Amino acid sequence: MKRCAECKGKGLCGLPKCPVMQRFYAQTSEKPVSEYMGPAPSVFIGSGNYPKVIGGPLLLREPDIPTDWIAKNLSIDDIVAIRSRTIRGTQPIGSVLEKSQEVALSRRPLDVEAHFVKPIQFGLSFDGTIAPIGLSGQLKKVDVIDNAVVEPAVDRYTSDTDIRATEAVSALHHDGIDVYRITDLLTAGLLGSKRRFVPTRWAITAVDDMVSLHLRKQVERLPPLGDIMIYRSLLHGNHLVILLIPSSDFRFEMIERWQKQSLWGDTGDVVVVDGEGRKKRGYSPIAGAYYSARLAVLEHLALTGRCARALVIRDISGEYWAPLGTWVIREASRQAMRSGGIVAQDLTTAEAMITRLLGSSFWRHQSELIRDVMVQRTFADFF
Repeated sequence: MKRCAECKGKGLCGLPKCPVMQRFYAQTSEKPVSEYMGPAPSVFIGSGNYPKVIGGPLLLREPDIPTDWIAKNLSIDDIVAIRSRTIRGTQPIGSVLEKSQEVALSRRPLDVEAHFVKPIQFGLSFDGTIAPIGLSGQLKKVDVIDNAVVEPAVDRYTSDTDIRATEAVSALHHDGIDVYRITDLLTAGLLGSKRRFVPTRWAITAVDDMVSLHLRKQVERLPPLGDIMIYRSLLHGNHLVILLIPSSDFRFEMIERWQKQSLWGDTGDVVVVDGEGRKKRGYSPIAGAYYSARLAVLEHLALTGRCARALVIRDISGEYWAPLGTWVIREASRQAMRSGGIVAQDLTTAEAMITRLLGSSFWRHQSELIRDVMVQRTFADFF
């Protein structure tokens, strides 16, 4: 039997009904309407059959920003209930791109009037990267009946058709525009000199990656961190422990464990490891979570003016029953980095502390970064 990690709602397990989809369906309270009038907080473009994709505004009368969900201390069930009511309006993207761009430009949700070919229906869309969407409907017509409110930085870089997308993304982040807004702008094809729409799932990881690469260049010019530091957070069944080791060059590694019987787990634990030296090679097998965690670590190092090597350990329990998207890892990592941290006297002490925090030593033999640091220090001490 294939694991849920491979299936993700496609029915590969052979069960008559997907347990995750059934639990989402139980939360859905929307009636099968043929019209919608209300806020459109963001846009969504699918990646299937690219470049002939479908997409359009996301229709939702509630907040669509993960930081708002965290500020309100919403549970997984609360978030699932919100996302199960989210309507994905779809049409071939060329026919709704202009309207989608109006929605993406605005820092507050715009009111729209949408008419569907048929009544909306339950059509759960989820994976490990995007926040799940419970409903969908083919758009017959959509009109924006509100005026966009645009931040000066967003107006500046979306109007500049000479700047490259990578530079625009980094500049927007530097000017205080968070990655959620930037992702919407990139998705809707509003950034860069050669503009094109980008499927939402790809845009999420692309923005995390582009901002990280820019921050890494800054961080590697900074002095080393003063102490070995350990940070920790817990969010929706995701236990994160982050180790920073003083260094004059940035290195990154992530170890991810899906515990037995967890969402993407199996009859036993599933552990995935990935890392990078001077350069990341290939797409991470950990997928979007890798890039989200790396972004949070680099944001912290750039803010504190220090360079370090980083190990992120993500331990996922069965409490994380719904795939909420990589925003969980991004925000959990940000929370950890704001936690103040614990100073470790040496690497051996740090290892013992991490094992105690996690309640397991599963991670220790998986870390190549730790092995490299230990060898380098032994070599340096020898001479």
